[in-house]
Amino acid sequence: MGVNHYENFPVGSLVLPRRLRRPVHAVYAFARTADDIADEGDAPAAQRLAALDALRGELAKMAAGQTPATALMRRLQNEAIVPFALPLAPFEDLLSAFSQDVVKTRYQDFGELADYARRSANPVGRLMLHLYGEHDPRSLAQSDGICTALQLINFWQDVAIDWQKGRVYLPQSDLQRFGVDEAQIAAGRADAAFQKLMTHQCERAFKMLQAGAPLGRTLKGRIGYELRLIVLGGQAVLQKLDAVRYDVFRHRPVLDKRDWLKLAWRAWR
Repeated sequence: MGVNHYENFPVGSLVLPRRLRRPVHAVYAFARTADDIADEGDAPAAQRLAALDALRGELAKMAAGQTPATALMRRLQNEAIVPFALPLAPFEDLLSAFSQDVVKTRYQDFGELADYARRSANPVGRLMLHLYGEHDPRSLAQSDGICTALQLINFWQDVAIDWQKGRVYLPQSDLQRFGVDEAQIAAGRADAAFQKLMTHQCERAFKMLQAGAPLGRTLKGRIGYELRLIVLGGQAVLQKLDAVRYDVFRHRPVLDKRDWLKLAWRAWR
C-alpha cells in the first residue's frame, strides 16, 4: 500500500460515485502537482518555493472571486471548489506542508511531526468528507486521526528512501531515547535498538488508526467502504513491517493484488 501524501486518493476507485469523479480528480491533480514541485526533479529550493507561492497566489485569486490564470487551478475551481463549496483552508494547508518539505529535513519531536501531518495529510480526508457532505466535528476528528496515521505509516515504510532524499522523519528526541543515530540509518542497520524505535512509532500509528476506524462504519455507502478498505490497508502494512522486524532497509513492505483482494472482502463484510 502506498500511503504517501496522495496515493490513498481514490482516483481510480470503482466505488467512487460518478458525480464525485471529476472533483476528486481535480483535487488530486492539484495535490499531485504541488507535491511534485516540492519533491521531484533538481530545481533549487528557491525555484520550488516560488512555484508553490504561485499556486498560493492562484488560491488568493479564488478567494477574491477571480478566475485563476492556470488551467490546473481553473479546473480545480470549476470542477471542485465552486460546485461543492469546498473551503480553501485545506488547500492552503497542503501548500504550507509542501513548502516545509523544501526547507525542513528534521523533526525534533512527535509534536512537530504531527503538526506537519496535520497540514500534509489531514486536508485530504477533510476534502473528501466535504465532497460527501459530511462536516460534523466527530467525523472530521476521526478522519484526521486516520490520515495522520497513514502519513506516519508511510514515513516508517520509507525510512531508507527518505534518507536518500536527505530527510529523517523519525523524531530526533525518539532517536536519542532509543539509542539510534543517523549514522545507523545511513548504514542500514536494523538492530535491536532500531527495532524498538520502530515498534514504538508503529504502535503509535496503529492506535491512531484504530481511534479513527469507527468512521468507516458511521459513514454509509461507498465512502464508508472506501474508508474501511484504507484503514485495513494501513493495518496490513504495519503487520508487514512487524513481519520483517522493521528492517525497512532491505524490505519495503507493500500490498500486492492478492492482499488487496483479501482486504476488499474484509472491508465488505
